Order: sequence, then structure tokens, then C-alpha cells
Amino acid sequence: MKLFTQDLIAVAQSPLQHWLTTLPAQLERWQKEQQHGELPKWLRSVEQLPKLEAQQVSLDDTVTVHNNTVNEGEQNRIRGLMMQLVPWRKGPFNLHGVHIDTEWRSDFKWQRVLPHLSNTKGDSQPLKGQQVLDIGCGSGYHLWRMLEAGAEQVWGVDPGQLFMAQFMAVRSFMPPELQARSHLFPLGVEDLPELKAFDTVFSMGVLYHRRSPIDFLTQLRAQLKPGGQLVLETLVVEGDEHTVLVPGETYAKMRNVWFIPSSKALLHWLARCGFKTARVVDESLTTLEEQRATEWMQGQSLADFLDPADHSRTIEGYPAPRRAVIIAQA
Repeated sequence: MKLFTQDLIAVAQSPLQHWLTTLPAQLERWQKEQQHGELPKWLRSVEQLPKLEAQQVSLDDTVTVHNNTVNEGEQNRIRGLMMQLVPWRKGPFNLHGVHIDTEWRSDFKWQRVLPHLSNTKGDSQPLKGQQVLDIGCGSGYHLWRMLEAGAEQVWGVDPGQLFMAQFMAVRSFMPPELQARSHLFPLGVEDLPELKAFDTVFSMGVLYHRRSPIDFLTQLRAQLKPGGQLVLETLVVEGDEHTVLVPGETYAKMRNVWFIPSSKALLHWLARCGFKTARVVDESLTTLEEQRATEWMQGQSLADFLDPADHSRTIEGYPAPRRAVIIAQA
């Protein structure tokens, strides 16, 4: 359990103490299952990163950690080790002068979400003092933005091995105070008990990957305190409350896309799952500026997923990716 020792101590010292009835055994079982996969190699890259003091930290659009004494050799070492963890999909990051230009400009999404997290216009810390959960958090970029927005503790869950290694790499450069407030567990939402402990739960870019979206929404609600806030960001299509796209084998070359509802249909689903005051706060098309191939993610990206003659359609002929942000209360 050494890998998660500090995180489990944080659980024990938080309002999530009851999670300890299931979490340690899950993590121990997970670690045993990873002994012969890629994870040990990735963790060795993380362990070889230089230990550097964080003299300046900025958790804004580019999550940045800087030390004025870092030399070119140390930068090259950081760059080489971080390249062992490609592809980097969510970011961007700047770690001691090494700019990780990720596939997604995740700051674009955060800028669409942030203004709607508080009823107080212009509140710079709308998550102040909160216990926050991010389901499907990827490499954890948005966890750092949630800390910037005032969260007391941020908890990410994502079963991806590489995502966890990337998160640990970034966290290793953070000052101890921020390391102690940021956590990622390699779990899926189906692995969580009904914690009913979080002030805000984020789920961004996950719903359409779930075979049973209603079950998924019910699982999200089970993590929230009564009156807690859900921030749901997902693919949608235009249409009325009865409109749901069920793609064929692929959607935008993704094989694991099952249901893409209209925003109105999604509001109806949320109401059926017991959420209150659900509202759409943003709806917009994904642009080639927001998702694209880079040095840090050299595979195909959005430009390859769209019809080259008509960017309003995917390569399969479906409507191009449109994303909505919905906020609701448990």
C-alpha cells in the first residue's frame, strides 16, 4: 500500500473516513494486478524525476511549477522522462520550463465551467472549503484547477494506469501543501460505495462512454451530500427531450460511445434520477484549437475524426462533437 499511504491518511483525516471500509482492499488488489503491466515502467520514470523545490506555482490555464535554479540539463531530464509517459491528453502543464502541450486544451473547458460554479458573480474561489470529486479525471489537470478555485481537498478517480502515472509525475513537483490536498485513485465510478460525502462532483467527458447512462447518473448522485452540486460535461446532439443518438460501431472514430442525448433529454434523465434544478449553462462545438495532435500526442485527433469536406459532420456522417455543461443539485 506504499503507493497510496499518504492518500489513505488524507482519507482518514477527512469527512470521507467511511470510505476506508472498502478503499484499502481495492487499492491493494489493484496493485497486485499491475505487477506485470506497463505501470512499473511508468512509475520508474516518475521516480527518476529530479527532486526540485517549487519556488513559484500557478494553477491557472497552464498549470505551472517553476524553480529559478533549474538548468538546461535538468530540463532535458524532465522532458525525457515526461516523454516516457506519452500520450498526454489533458493539460497544458509547464514544469520547470518544460511545456507539455497536451492534445486537449483543457483550460478551454474549465473556462466554460468556472463562471457557473457559484451563485456569486465574480467569485474567484467558488469551491472554497469543499470536498470535491472528479470522476474520470484523466491526468488530473482539472484537479489543480479545482484547488485554484478554493477546494479544500480534491479526489480524482480514473482506472487508467497511464493517467495515474502522469498525475503522480505532476504532483511530485508540487509543494507539500498541495500534494497533501490532491489525490487520484485508479478506480471507476462503479467501484465507489455510496459515499454521500462530496460538496461537488465533476464528471466531464465520461457519460457517453457508459453503456448504462441512467445507472451512471445514479452513481454520481450517490457520491454527493444532500444539496451537493453535480457538474456534468458531455457530448450532446441538437434536438428535443426525446432525441438520443445511438451511434454505430464508432463515433468520431471512438469505439466506446453508446448514447449521446440532446441537452433537453439529458435534463429529463437527471430529473428522473432525482437531481434538482438541473440547467444547461453552456453548449458549444468542439474546435480544432481545443483538440489537436501535438508533439506530446502524435496520434490522430479531431481533424482526423471529422469529414474533411464538411467539418459539421464526423467521418461517419454524424453531427460533429458538441459539448454541454449542466449543473444540478442532489
